[in-house]
Amino acid sequence: MSKKKFVLIDGNSIAFRAFYALPLLNNSKGIYTNAVYGFAMMLMKILEEEQPTHLLVAFDAGKSTFRHDLYPEYKGTREKTPHELSEQIPLIHECLDAFGIRHEEQWNIEADDIIGTCARQAEKENIETVIISGDKDLLQLVSDRIVVLLPRKGITEADRYDQQAVLDRYGLTPEQITDLKGLMGDPSDHIPGIPGVGEKTAIKLLKQYPTVEEVLAHIDKLPGKKLKEKIRAHKEQALLSKELATIKCDLPLDFSIEDCMYSGIPKKEKVVELFQELEFHSLLERIPTSEDEQPSSTLTAIDFEMVTIERLDRFEGFFKQELLSFHVETDHENPHHGKIIGFACSDGNTQLYIPYEVASTWTSFQEWLTASDRRKVVYDCKKTKILLQRASLSIQGLDFDLHLADYLLDPTESKRALSDLVNRYLPDFDLPSDESVYGKGAKRQFLQGERLAEHLARKTAAIFYLFPRIKDQLATYEELISLYEQLEFPLAEVLAEMELNGIQVDQQCLLELGDELKQRMDQLEEEIHQIAGYEFNINSPKQLGEVLFDRLHLPVIKKTKTGYSTSADVLEKLAPQHEIVEKILHYRQVGKLFSTYIEGLKKEIHPDGKIHTQFQQTITATGRLSSTNPNLQNIPIRLEEGRRIRRIFVPSSEYQYLMAADYSQVELRVLAHLSGDEELKQAFREGRDIHTQTAVRLFEVEEDDVTPHMRRQAKAVNFGIIYGISDFGLSQNLQIPRKEAKGIIDRYFSTYPKVKEYLDSLIQQARENGYVTTMLGRRRYLPEIHSRNFNRRSFAERTAMNTPIQGTAADIIKQAMVQLVQEIKK
Repeated sequence: MSKKKFVLIDGNSIAFRAFYALPLLNNSKGIYTNAVYGFAMMLMKILEEEQPTHLLVAFDAGKSTFRHDLYPEYKGTREKTPHELSEQIPLIHECLDAFGIRHEEQWNIEADDIIGTCARQAEKENIETVIISGDKDLLQLVSDRIVVLLPRKGITEADRYDQQAVLDRYGLTPEQITDLKGLMGDPSDHIPGIPGVGEKTAIKLLKQYPTVEEVLAHIDKLPGKKLKEKIRAHKEQALLSKELATIKCDLPLDFSIEDCMYSGIPKKEKVVELFQELEFHSLLERIPTSEDEQPSSTLTAIDFEMVTIERLDRFEGFFKQELLSFHVETDHENPHHGKIIGFACSDGNTQLYIPYEVASTWTSFQEWLTASDRRKVVYDCKKTKILLQRASLSIQGLDFDLHLADYLLDPTESKRALSDLVNRYLPDFDLPSDESVYGKGAKRQFLQGERLAEHLARKTAAIFYLFPRIKDQLATYEELISLYEQLEFPLAEVLAEMELNGIQVDQQCLLELGDELKQRMDQLEEEIHQIAGYEFNINSPKQLGEVLFDRLHLPVIKKTKTGYSTSADVLEKLAPQHEIVEKILHYRQVGKLFSTYIEGLKKEIHPDGKIHTQFQQTITATGRLSSTNPNLQNIPIRLEEGRRIRRIFVPSSEYQYLMAADYSQVELRVLAHLSGDEELKQAFREGRDIHTQTAVRLFEVEEDDVTPHMRRQAKAVNFGIIYGISDFGLSQNLQIPRKEAKGIIDRYFSTYPKVKEYLDSLIQQARENGYVTTMLGRRRYLPEIHSRNFNRRSFAERTAMNTPIQGTAADIIKQAMVQLVQEIKK
């Protein structure tokens, strides 16, 4: 029998560390995910390294515990948990359920007490136990059978504390940790201790007298008159503090250690589904699997014909039918890199597989492609058009796109491959995913012959069978049919043309700008070395730390295992204190521009001298477009060097100019229109700077007295309101206390009262209808608007507020794109 190992995780502590260790991430639906992502990373690392036989994650159940009965001010100084974190806790629970890991919480007690009780029980049963928490209080549990891991750097590295490590760190035994807290207190939990007694003094006292009680019994023998007075005056407070810091290890729990057994194999389908929904793509390949796990290979037979040059006559009549489904298969996910490997068509009974070599010379097939009166149903018309045009083929008569229609029916759905649509709409039809057929990553390889023919036949048959179901469902919503026919479907053609045209790059200018950026980096490096007084490697955190903190004596903000932290957030806090820091930040920014945009864009230039980005039409829940491979939407403009990167994009040889068309602050104008707030509307009518106008109102100053700092704060609020920003979010953006951020938001709503009324009405509409809409009828369903879980309900409410604004702005931009192309062609 294998040796037992019990791993106990402090859920709230690790979630908290993950939240603050990672930037505020969210998926394409707008759900915050940084705490879940960090927690999942930590969990998978623990499973890999510790290989537990038993596993439990303990959470705090509520704000009030038995310790509040002893001391009402316990944890009283803690700020309210940001909703950006609290709404991720249920997702962490889902993650644990998917991994098959038990998690527990118990009313009126803390996670520490559940962990303490379990650890001591395991100790009695001679089970090796590992506790993982960011809370040093748990060091009191360390014994010859119990170790504690304390995360050191974010959540990826941890210090391992056994009895010797506790002694080395504090000079105390684990049992004395509660005495240490009794004397020095703990500001994070608002445990008072004895005022004026810090860690060094407390450790010195405990080395002489090993417990709080012993210290109190020997006050007269203690050194220093003031210390004696402090301890004598706060005797009861010291005993209370020790009691508050002591973890309960004898609680009656309604589960046993054996209930926490862990198989080591998660429920893979559930983990994959959750990670895909949260868009944790980098973690998908790390999911542990059973060695004997085999994919199902049973498929219902499907009729198909392989077209060959010798048998063309047999299929001439096939293309005279009014409606066929059609599919183009490529050997690459990006249609601008892929080559066509075959085509498939279906009339619902017969499926044809047409190899590319056959199609390229088959006149009847090519005539059918270009016949506008022969209706064609496809999955992803944009990709279809791009692939065909790149192969010098064209298509007319596109009648319906399942991909776009499915997106309009539920824009929040993250799984939208053809096989996913089949699973949702045709559960009895067999269509394996491309990944299961071709493999993924380095193992991806394409089939040939009958196996390829069968897979493509299944795809095109699925498209034919899905067509009436999805179209009928779309037709039940008049506004969605209109949105599809008048906006999304025409836009797909515009986007295909944009992608195919690409954007010309002045490669000489790109090379010259690269040289200039290198020179600027060299110049900044020289200036930094001059200020420091000697040459060092700026990219080495160790050497940089020595310069900043040992040589220039700047205040240490944060430390890591290897020394001083020189992360961006640390440098930004230090920037006002020394000119070298600003130059280091500038050096890093220029370096990032060089690697991301000079070296990065070089790789994306095609043989025609252009970059052909992909415009994603079905990714965001609000209807916005996004750009990938490469992303051309986020080229920075704050730095002069960043602004100059845009100069590399030039007109193609047949044109003289690049024309840019845009709306000014479209989302804020939409907000003014939809809310009907006269103050906002008037500001736009009169052409005033809306951020300056808001600053005038927020800070009660004259327009001439608005400082750049005031305008920046007003701008953050103006745009933050659209995204349902919280006081925590605004405080992070502006680097101000949460209380100050809350005051700014409150003043904003009193300045524009109709905005508050409008946002509240959107929440009410969502409760009544279950969804919200844009002005053009785009829907976003919010099933959790009625959730009993406060955090899920809060997220749905914020989504209800921002979707109509963001979505309407996106619709307006899309409509302008379609109409502008029509006008240009005229």
